[in-house]
Amino acid sequence: MLETRPNFSRRVLFRLLILGVIVLLILVANIGLLNQLYFENQNTPVGIIVNGSILVVFLLGLAKIITALLYYTQEETSLARFLRQFKESEHRALKGINPKSVIARRYEIIKALSEDFASINHSALAATLLADESTRTSFARYVSNILILTGVFGTIVSLSVALVGASNLLDAAQETGDMGLVIHGMSTALSTTITAILCYLFYGYFYIKLTDAQTHFLSGVEEITTVYLLPRHARDSETMLHEVAGLIHALREATDGLRTTQLEYAEAGTRLNTVAARLDERMRGTSENMDDIKQLLRDGFRLPAAGG
Repeated sequence: MLETRPNFSRRVLFRLLILGVIVLLILVANIGLLNQLYFENQNTPVGIIVNGSILVVFLLGLAKIITALLYYTQEETSLARFLRQFKESEHRALKGINPKSVIARRYEIIKALSEDFASINHSALAATLLADESTRTSFARYVSNILILTGVFGTIVSLSVALVGASNLLDAAQETGDMGLVIHGMSTALSTTITAILCYLFYGYFYIKLTDAQTHFLSGVEEITTVYLLPRHARDSETMLHEVAGLIHALREATDGLRTTQLEYAEAGTRLNTVAARLDERMRGTSENMDDIKQLLRDGFRLPAAGG
């Protein structure tokens, strides 16, 4: 997973930038309609205040999403660099990595527990990290929960303005000035609802992508912990059982190797015995030939026998 999607948050930021530019172009292209809907014929400042409040909440939440994505972009870069360096050499795993990054702190915690021969509770570490990281997106989650409610609030306020105008219109039937207030209230209710829904659609999508980026990053940290860090530093009973099982497997392979070597030595010994027997036969034949040669020499030179 880490090798295939190391820049998840960066791609989300790029997508946010592209979509934001497209939305701005659409707004600029329809500036006349927006001016007519939001600014013309405003009998009260209610519409501007409510719509402005919705936009402020939206922009604050969007700024929090952007800062969180930038943070996770840096963390994903540190995570990928740590994994690459750890595979090459554990001693230089933290080279060039911010000591305050999540993966650096996780590595230091596991290393310290291992040096103290303490049990490493991976579930507790994962739960603590998840709780800590959830606070990073709490404001963005709050905005996501209330953004659509701001439109409902604006609609209620606008309808209240319209009801005030209708009440005044009923009290003074001869005056028609309050009819504009009723229409203004209905128009403001419509505009605040549209603003809240559009902001929520844009914001909700990127809030979901922020949670995806957070989940992707946390799963990467836990993946590295499970696959690379714990096998090197864990000292619990389960790990010891796995190590003992590995030692038994290695011992079994060594025993099989020794058995094979023994068979080869036995075969070599058999061959050596055969060669020695053949050599002994040849030496015996050579000794008999030497005796015959000696006898021929004595007979030829008329030498006395060896015992004479």
